[in-house]
Amino acid sequence: MNFHSIQAPSAVVMIRPHRFHPNPETAADNAFQCASDVTCGEAAQAIAAAARDEVTQAAQALERAGVRVHLFDDFGEHGTPDSVFPNNWFSTHEGGHVALYPMYSGNRRRERRHDVIDMLKTQYRVEDVIDFSGLEHDELFLEGTGAMVFDHVARVAYTARSRRADPVALERFCTRFQFEPMCFDTAGADGQPIYHTNVMMSVATDFALIGLEMIPDATRRDEIHRRLEQSGRTVIGLDSGQIGNFAGNAIELSARGARVLALSQRAYDCLTPQQRRLIERSAQLLPLNVPTIEMAGGSVRCMLAGIHLAKRH
Repeated sequence: MNFHSIQAPSAVVMIRPHRFHPNPETAADNAFQCASDVTCGEAAQAIAAAARDEVTQAAQALERAGVRVHLFDDFGEHGTPDSVFPNNWFSTHEGGHVALYPMYSGNRRRERRHDVIDMLKTQYRVEDVIDFSGLEHDELFLEGTGAMVFDHVARVAYTARSRRADPVALERFCTRFQFEPMCFDTAGADGQPIYHTNVMMSVATDFALIGLEMIPDATRRDEIHRRLEQSGRTVIGLDSGQIGNFAGNAIELSARGARVLALSQRAYDCLTPQQRRLIERSAQLLPLNVPTIEMAGGSVRCMLAGIHLAKRH
């Protein structure tokens, strides 16, 4: 079996937060986030310490599996409680391209870091950095690989419509990076749109995880299903309970000539034995324990910014 895949990066960027807490600025439209007003005191310190340790342990587990991890620390001097989710503010693409994204919440805009981009330029072949963040001034937002789930092979950007995935920003990105936008409406258990596509959908090399029942339009639901099957992938449907447990928030990675699917322990536990078998036909399941970070409404996929760039020699 050929395990080389442009869909599954072999390196990731992770941010280890030192002042993590659920972000009050993102709570309004993130139904996956736990309500919390704990931002100071001993309880806040305990939450921050637990999140820091979870990132450390997750990075170590990924490296043991054979994934290259570039780990940066965020000491929280600038008020960035969601910095643990770097996949929202930048993405990388074959051919040496990097994109920077416009972020919906004001305090999330402060997560963008020059040192991360400088590292990419130093260790990988970067041809250009396309900065879409100026769209924030026009209230146009597109939160990276949270808002878009890429099929890097077929060049499709699956995108659930939300205030964090503006159609104008999406069109500009897709035109510049040569992706076909495939948009759809969603509805969670509360009837509101899913805030990020990557909590309900993950596209791997040979399979796709997706909460199809969260796409209310039957015609569009069938179109998405058919498009994924036409790409040669096995479509693994997730129910709303599994989506709520972050089973859709997973990412396939390349590791020592094989592929792994990184997901949270909570997500792994809610998969059925049949679903696990389908995944393990092409990727080893790699559960990571991140319950504190999941309080912020994101999980393992959100924590990992994949590097789809060629290494410098």
